[in-house]
Amino acid sequence: MYVRDMALALMKRGHFPVAYSSILGDVAQELQRATVPVIDDLTALREPPDIIHGQHHLDTMTAVLHFPTTPAIFVCHGWIPWEELPPVFPSIMHYVGVDDLCRERLATTMGLSAVDLSVIYNFVDLERFALRATWRDSPRSALIFGNTAGDNPRTHAIKSACARAGIERVDIAGSGAGNSIPNPEHILGDYDVVFAKARCALEAMASGAAVIVADHAGLGGMVTMANVAQMRSLNFGVRTMQAAPVTEETVLDELKRYDARDARQVSAWIRAEADMSSAVTRWLSLYETVMARWQAAHHCALSANFQEQSVAASRYLRSLATVLKARNDAEYRSWQATLAQTQLAQQLSARETELAARTHEAAELAQQLAVRDAELNARAHEAAAAQADLLQRLSAKEQEAVTAKADLSALDAQLKAILSSSTWQVANRYGKIRAWFRRS
Repeated sequence: MYVRDMALALMKRGHFPVAYSSILGDVAQELQRATVPVIDDLTALREPPDIIHGQHHLDTMTAVLHFPTTPAIFVCHGWIPWEELPPVFPSIMHYVGVDDLCRERLATTMGLSAVDLSVIYNFVDLERFALRATWRDSPRSALIFGNTAGDNPRTHAIKSACARAGIERVDIAGSGAGNSIPNPEHILGDYDVVFAKARCALEAMASGAAVIVADHAGLGGMVTMANVAQMRSLNFGVRTMQAAPVTEETVLDELKRYDARDARQVSAWIRAEADMSSAVTRWLSLYETVMARWQAAHHCALSANFQEQSVAASRYLRSLATVLKARNDAEYRSWQATLAQTQLAQQLSARETELAARTHEAAELAQQLAVRDAELNARAHEAAAAQADLLQRLSAKEQEAVTAKADLSALDAQLKAILSSSTWQVANRYGKIRAWFRRS
């Protein structure tokens, strides 16, 4: 975005900027539509440029080695990123930091003198980012703005704090959330509070939003008239975000500092101090100074400093070697890990296939057992029915025996009664007398 803004501003002032990067993206297409040439191969540029405005050391060194008779300026945009490491080369005549912390990185890394080092603070295009007309007394909308915004604990903490503060609408904009905004100037004025850092914070303040500096590095807090100058000198960046972690409570404390009048004053101050027009004027002046120094030092003759350039290029490549080898080793270890993971996946797949086969066998065996169980249950049912029938028959026989025994007892009683009766006794005697007469 810095390249886009600078290239368009230089074009509007009558210059002919050409943008180069080894990898091109959406911004390249935007510049092409605006008639600014964009290339990814330096051989496409037939004539050497007047000056190289470089950022990120790989592309900068590619350019200065391709155009050894062209003076260069290197711009450092960050304290931490490896890409911002300043390269050392004879044709790089000057180094610029976009804030005081970047200047410190350049100074401590290279021991530069004041002649070789300066600061041109980040800027905002006021023609793009218009100032809102009104400010609410209490915030009702908030935007989490930046490429690191997304579904993470920091975002959840901000949303929870906003809900507690009565903020009804909280949106997220940035590539990390899958919601890149190519034209933030169209939406920033709609939010009362914006959580952002660096250029995003500048653009939000220029649009009139109250800004709370926050990112993965921590919480910088609400930008107010009391701290805006100091925070701008650090580009609302990583050093300003050391005050506290981003938690629901710390964010809520900052939201309580919202003051519409102060937010309006901060916006006015930013629009006065961070106007891109003033920054571009400074850049053009620096271009002229560097080109004059280059001409005065007679560096345009390649043969005069070929050895110096070769040594510098060698040192630069040496500085890359450890990093690139480490990354190559990391990629190799990653490849080995992927291979091991693939082999493990294959082993697991084989085990799963074997387990599936055994599961199938077990299912078949279970089915056979179920059939046997059904047969046994049927036989058990038949045996139980037979046993019940036998028991029923035995019960009937026992009942018959009881009845017969009762009848026998009754007959026996009747017999005894008969035998003991006088009639039976008379008849018995008569029978005996009759029998005696027959024998006689």
